[in-house]
Amino acid sequence: MITCTACFFVPLFKTITMQSLWMIVASLLFSIMGVCIKLCTSYYSTAEIVLCRGLVGVCFIYALIALRGGTLRTAFPRDHLIRGGLGVVSLWLWFFSFKLLPVATATTLNYMSSIWMAAILFATAWWQGQKQFEWGLAATVLLSFVGVALLMRPSVDASELLGGATALLSGILSAVVYLQVRKLGLLGEPEYRVVFYFSLTGFLAGLGGNIASGHIPFWHAHTLKGVILIITIGLTATLAQIAMTRAYRLGNTLVTANLQYTGIVFASLWGLIIWDDALGWLGWAGLAIILISGIASTFYNQDSQAAADKRPMAEPTTSKI
Repeated sequence: MITCTACFFVPLFKTITMQSLWMIVASLLFSIMGVCIKLCTSYYSTAEIVLCRGLVGVCFIYALIALRGGTLRTAFPRDHLIRGGLGVVSLWLWFFSFKLLPVATATTLNYMSSIWMAAILFATAWWQGQKQFEWGLAATVLLSFVGVALLMRPSVDASELLGGATALLSGILSAVVYLQVRKLGLLGEPEYRVVFYFSLTGFLAGLGGNIASGHIPFWHAHTLKGVILIITIGLTATLAQIAMTRAYRLGNTLVTANLQYTGIVFASLWGLIIWDDALGWLGWAGLAIILISGIASTFYNQDSQAAADKRPMAEPTTSKI
């Protein structure tokens, strides 16, 4: 009995650990970045934040290559351009939304990218007739949406509609970006190269944004607090991007996307601790539902994969998306 139980739970534990390790680390780092962005908007413009975030990422990855080896030469410049371009637009919109919304609200709407990602994958698979519709996994995505709706209800009012729409659009673009990250991983691109070109695109976009607005970046008075915040944004964002890219490269796309919702929990806790944001019982219920949904999607994927592995070799199996 004990042996049978171990045979079931050991593979499951390995699957959860591999994905949770990187996605939870990424989500925690992104939540810290979000807090710093919220605090940093009093010192720097959105364009300056985007520029510095990209510059820190470029310098960090270049130093990493110098120390550990590697190359920036790539055979997929077009894919990097798509990932970088859409990623920077999404990032810019998300940063801007922090000026208009509480941290938890901006993060929640951006993290709805998991729902949009599921919709894109399901629609694509159905259109191409590649496999049957996974109603169980679709149910976990719907459950996450319910959790998001409960979390958002207490904190959004008419004055925050612009910020809400901005963060929502950021989430839709993020869904496309994450699928592109997955594609680059399947093509064999290492995490550091994917993050480098994204950071480089961000640096150029931030520089262009400052020029377009007629401002010389960072040509103004600074404070020690502001400098620490903006450098922390760059470091946490770069490390989070590396962890997130590895999670999407190694794991099932939808399961990883659902585990990404742990970022909402972190953001909500930061809002509660720093800004005394009141979630209310509906907000807490929403957070619980999001976590339950992530766990359920992991178990569902494990069961589906186990069933696929038992099928005859001649029969098409459900692959990782």
